Amino acid sequence: MFDTGSTGFMLVCAMLVLLMTPGLAFFYGGLSRRKNVVNTMLMSFAVLGIVGVTWTVCGWSFAYGGDGSLPFFGGFDQLGLAGLVADIVGEAPEALSHDAYPAMADVVFQMAFCMITTAIVTGAVAGRVKFGAVCAFTAVWTVVVYPPLAHMVWGGEGSLVGDMIGALDFAGGDVVHISSGLTGLVLCVIAGKRKGFAVMSYRPHNVPFVALGATLLWFGWFGFNAGSEFSPDGVAALALVNTVAASSAALVSWLAVERARDGKPTLVGAATGLVAGLVVITPAAGFVEPWAAAAMGVIVSPVCYAAVSFLKRTFGYDDALDAFGIHAVGGVTGGILTGLFCVPELSWTDFGGLLYTGDPTLLGAQVLGILVTAAFVGVLDVALGFIVKACFKGSLRVGEAEEAQGLDVTAHGESAYPAYVGLD
Repeated sequence: MFDTGSTGFMLVCAMLVLLMTPGLAFFYGGLSRRKNVVNTMLMSFAVLGIVGVTWTVCGWSFAYGGDGSLPFFGGFDQLGLAGLVADIVGEAPEALSHDAYPAMADVVFQMAFCMITTAIVTGAVAGRVKFGAVCAFTAVWTVVVYPPLAHMVWGGEGSLVGDMIGALDFAGGDVVHISSGLTGLVLCVIAGKRKGFAVMSYRPHNVPFVALGATLLWFGWFGFNAGSEFSPDGVAALALVNTVAASSAALVSWLAVERARDGKPTLVGAATGLVAGLVVITPAAGFVEPWAAAAMGVIVSPVCYAAVSFLKRTFGYDDALDAFGIHAVGGVTGGILTGLFCVPELSWTDFGGLLYTGDPTLLGAQVLGILVTAAFVGVLDVALGFIVKACFKGSLRVGEAEEAQGLDVTAHGESAYPAYVGLD
């Protein structure tokens, strides 16, 4: 018999995380140009459909199937979620997930993680990439890249990053944010810059959309982080408090940076700072004290602001909606700070944070885990990016005329804002 409280907790958390991808669609849609808002939002919605299929068919099995003997990969034993219904009706020899709740709850929870991770990638190439190419890359990436990485970090005993290296990632600093941000960077470099990049100013076309999207992300993130404890206990409560503390501190910190540099705080800045704070606390949510979570929020905003404002300009890559600058940079910052602030008694390993123990072992493991994640994801991204490019006549880009007119009309035959004549 499964515990109804734990089962209910996991189902609610899964639904909260499922809400995050439509929320990201609003966030990205508001940040995009008016002529590309439908295309930008549709890429996030397409991810919902594609990942729903790939995760059911093989993603779950590749990430969490098998007997745990492989450090890089789950297994083929749960393709199509085979055996999980038997777990529910009590015919399986043992539960395939936590004994307190059915494995099916874990399936949908982890599926939602894969959805939001993949959707984050699309922001880097907004406004210039073929919709079919994005869908093709998404389908392959959610089979070849994300599931093995999830297994390496969260596969339990024998997993490469989580067990052998001993790196901590409570809710997805490596798996979600570094992987998605780095993938976005690789794709935007392969695709090339938008016409007019670094010459004309790209401004968010709908600031209320940005605020709405950030609100939905904030709300969903409570299930994202607290649910990663997989039990309605004290650590889940700590993760929830830390999520609020870090995001709040990062919001204030971002506004302070804007005020100091530009003289004016903005709503887009507040929303961006909120998201940066959510990113930085993700790997540490269940490992650190609330004061440390707030400190992480204060630290991450100037770091991500520098990445968005200066790093992109210096190296000249066109990360359209700053997937790399917020998610990869924020994820790396959070992973490193976890090695500094982790409470020893809360650690999944034998090592605590440098601040508490004076022992740099965990900090070193965090850095090594980040490097392994970046190497694994980066190499596969480059290979997949060029394969997809070759399959689409040697270019991920739409034509110059289509880009100039906007992808909403040219790729989808829709307009987010048709001319108002008193009838629509």
